[in-house]
Amino acid sequence: MIDVRRLRVLRELADHGTIVAAAGALHLTPSAVSQQLTALARETGVALLEPDGRRLRLTDAAHVLLQHAHVVFAQLEQAEADLARHAAGHRSSLRIGAFPTALAQLVAPVVAALRHADELLSVQAVETDEPACFAQLAGGELDIVVSVETSGAPQQDDPRLHRTPLLADVLDAVLPADHRYAGATAVALEDLAADAWILALPGSSCEEITRVACATAGFTPRSTHSTNDWTATGALLAAAGAVTLVPRLAQPLLPAGLVVVPLAGASPTRHLFAATRRGASTAPVTARALNLLAETAASLRRIASTCG
Repeated sequence: MIDVRRLRVLRELADHGTIVAAAGALHLTPSAVSQQLTALARETGVALLEPDGRRLRLTDAAHVLLQHAHVVFAQLEQAEADLARHAAGHRSSLRIGAFPTALAQLVAPVVAALRHADELLSVQAVETDEPACFAQLAGGELDIVVSVETSGAPQQDDPRLHRTPLLADVLDAVLPADHRYAGATAVALEDLAADAWILALPGSSCEEITRVACATAGFTPRSTHSTNDWTATGALLAAAGAVTLVPRLAQPLLPAGLVVVPLAGASPTRHLFAATRRGASTAPVTARALNLLAETAASLRRIASTCG
C-alpha cells in the first residue's frame, strides 16, 4: 500500500523543484525528504528520480504517480468536505489569502457576512501574493486564495485546484489634474509614451499587465518611480507629474485630485479568480465563502460598469 504522506512529499518536490526547497515547505530536513522518497520508490517498485546534471529530476513513472496523487488528494479533500456537512454546531475555521486590494474590496465584505451568519465560524484574512499564496494553499495554510491570472499563476487546468472566476478588472489611465489629457473622454495609450510613468514593483500583476499593454502600443514605459501602494502611487502622480494605469477595483483607494481617463480601444484587463484545493470547494463553509465572493464581485462589476 502506498503511504499518502510520501505522496505528499513527492508532490512538494514536483512543485518546488529541489529536495532542499521541498524540505523547507514540509518543515523537514533534506535527509528526511530523501528517505521518504526512497521509501516511496521501494513501495511502488519504480525509480522516481534520475540524474539531470548536478540535480535530480522526476522520472516518467514519477509523473504518472503524480497524476494519481492529484486524484487521491482531491478525493481526501472531498471526504473532509462531505464530513463537514455532519458537523453542524461545531466550531469551524476558514483562512482566505488575497493581495491587498482584493482584501479591501472583495474579502472584507465576505468576512463580515460570514461572521454575521455563523458566530461559531472563525475567519482569518491574510495578505499574500503569488506564487507564495498557491504554495500556502497546497500546504493547507490557506483554504481560499484570491489572485490574478498572470504568467506566474498555475495553469487553468492545474489538477490540484478548483477555480471560481470572479472579476474582469479593467485598467484606466490615471493622470495629474493638470495633465494635457486630463479633460479627455478617452486617451490612446501610445499618446502617453513620452510621459514619465509610475509602475508597480517588478513581478506584480499590474506591472506585468501594464508593460504588456505598453509593448502592444509600441513603446516601453519610462518608469521614474515604483510602488505597489496605491496611496503612494497617488501622491507620486501629483508630485512627479507622471502617469500610470490603475485597475478599477483599486481606484477608490486613490487620493482625491487625480483624473481617471479610460483608454481608447481595447483596455488592458486583469482577471481575478478564487482558488481552492480540488475537492474542498464543496465544504459548507468554503462553498458559502465562494458564493459570497462571486456575489461581491458581481456587485463590483455593476459599479465599475456604471462608473466606466
